[in-house]
Amino acid sequence: MEIGTGGFPGNAHLDPVKFLEDPSKVDAYKELLKKYNLDICAFSVHGNPVHPNKETAAKAHEEFVNTCKVAEKFGVKTVITFSGCPGDQPGAKFSNWVTCAWPPEYLDILKYQWEEELIPYWSEAVKTANSYGVDKIALELHPGFCVYNPRTLLQLREAVGSTIGANFDPSHLFWQGIDPTDALKALKGAVHHFHAKDTKVKDSNVKVNGVLETTRYDDFLNRGWFFRTVGYGHDAGVWKDIISSLKAIGYDGAISIEHEDGLMSIEEGLEKAVAFLKDVIIEENPAQMWWA
Repeated sequence: MEIGTGGFPGNAHLDPVKFLEDPSKVDAYKELLKKYNLDICAFSVHGNPVHPNKETAAKAHEEFVNTCKVAEKFGVKTVITFSGCPGDQPGAKFSNWVTCAWPPEYLDILKYQWEEELIPYWSEAVKTANSYGVDKIALELHPGFCVYNPRTLLQLREAVGSTIGANFDPSHLFWQGIDPTDALKALKGAVHHFHAKDTKVKDSNVKVNGVLETTRYDDFLNRGWFFRTVGYGHDAGVWKDIISSLKAIGYDGAISIEHEDGLMSIEEGLEKAVAFLKDVIIEENPAQMWWA
């Protein structure tokens, strides 16, 4: 299981502060997991630790650090989060996600964000995570934040080290026009976690207004795209290719179902995702072949 510990996922299932204050809660939680034959593959604390609002940034950072501390208690090595997105300059009020290279001041914003905010923050955050035994910080490639595609993930990884890797979620790539199989090839060795979530791209709407979408998420008829349970955005053939690509790059971690399908209940979405993935996941390693 992937457990939310703060940020956008919330901490309803595990509040790190309470567990750090009372070690008996850790023991009781471990017993509960053992009882149901469950493991924790990662803690999820999606936030924006480089937000220009200092209080917002501080809260996200504190939740990240507390998550790393509680991860040590459980022996969990992977923490999932966002890269975050700063403002366009010191003293800004809101994050500023740059999506194009012109007019030229946009490149100045990017330079400031990466050199003055993002790289310094994550350089120190990696050291903090490592000090608590967390060796994988899985950044979700999510538009709206500085790391949103393979190129930006690898850019940050090169700057601060291999603790940084991808939380690979195809749903955020589909609508950007990114082929997940090609993206996985580019990220070989840098995929720390995987989210099984789909996106339906409505071609009739995209052909009119493109994919940069600000229409409400529940306006399914008019949006260019919206999140779906796996199999309801792309067929089994696409997902078999994705799972095969994961296998080909050497990924052997969790396939974590993330439910954000606005047309299904949580129970139905989860059940359908499990049934669908059982048919496409490759469970066993191959036998030695004649060319080996």
